[in-house]
Amino acid sequence: MSAEFRRSQLIELVRRQGFAPLPELAKALDVSESTIRRDLAHLEREGTTQRTHGGAFYTGPSPNLPHFEQRQNARWDKKRAIARCAAELVEDNDTVLLDGGSTTYELARLLVGRPLQVVTNSLPVANLFSSTVGADLIVIGGYVHGRSGTVQGPHAEEMIRSLHVRRAIISAAGVNERGLFNSNLQTAAAEQAMLEAAEEVLAVIDSTKFGHQSLAFVTEFSAIHRIVVDDGLSADWQARLQDAGVDVVIAPAVQDAATLQDGNSSPIRTR
Repeated sequence: MSAEFRRSQLIELVRRQGFAPLPELAKALDVSESTIRRDLAHLEREGTTQRTHGGAFYTGPSPNLPHFEQRQNARWDKKRAIARCAAELVEDNDTVLLDGGSTTYELARLLVGRPLQVVTNSLPVANLFSSTVGADLIVIGGYVHGRSGTVQGPHAEEMIRSLHVRRAIISAAGVNERGLFNSNLQTAAAEQAMLEAAEEVLAVIDSTKFGHQSLAFVTEFSAIHRIVVDDGLSADWQARLQDAGVDVVIAPAVQDAATLQDGNSSPIRTR
C-alpha cells in the first residue's frame, strides 16, 4: 500500500467518525501506530486532520452538502482568510454560538481543540466538535434542513433564545444598505434568535456578498458589533460600515493569511 493511498484511506476513516483512536486506525489499515502518527502529522500540515491525545479528528473540507458546494469555488480563499482572522478574535473559554454558514464552518475548523463552550444549530459544525477534547458542545434541537445541515424552526429558535452566550458568529447571503440578509426564511429567523442570545455579534462575510440583497432580512447593522471581511471590500463599503458603528476587520489576502496562524501577520482593523 503506497503512502498516498494509505493517507487517503486514513482521511476517510477519520472523516466518517469525526474522531478516531490511534489503535483503531492502525488496526484498520494494518500498519503500526508509529506509521499512523507520521501520516497524521503529514495530514495535519495539510489541514485535513488534527491530532489529539490518543487519536485524531477531522478538520478537512466542508461536508458534501449543496449549501457548501455552491459557495466554495472562487470564494474559498476569501473564506479561509476571514476564518483565520475571526479565530484570533475568539478567546479561550468563550461561549460561542455558531451558525451554519460555509465561512462559519471554516472558522469552526480552526477552533477545534481549543477550550470553548460551543453552541450550534449546524450538524456539520457539531460533528467537528463532537469528539473533541477541551470543548463542551451544545447542539440546538428542531427541524433539520437537509440542504444546509442546519437545525431550524420554532423549537430551535425558542431554545436559542433561552441561552446566553458571549459571542454569536453568523454569516450572510447578502448585505446592502439596510443590513444583512439570508437566502432562507427559517435560517434568517434562527439568526435573529442568535442576535438576542449574544453579548457580542460577529459577522463573517466575504466581500462578494456586499451590495446584494437576498430573500430574507436578518438585521440592521446596529445589531452587529464587528464584521470580518476579506480585503476585496471597497473603501465605500468600509466607510458605510464605520458610519453605522460597526467595527470592521479586514482579513489579509490568502497568500498572507497562511502566515497569520504563526503570528507573523495581523488583521487590518479599519475602525
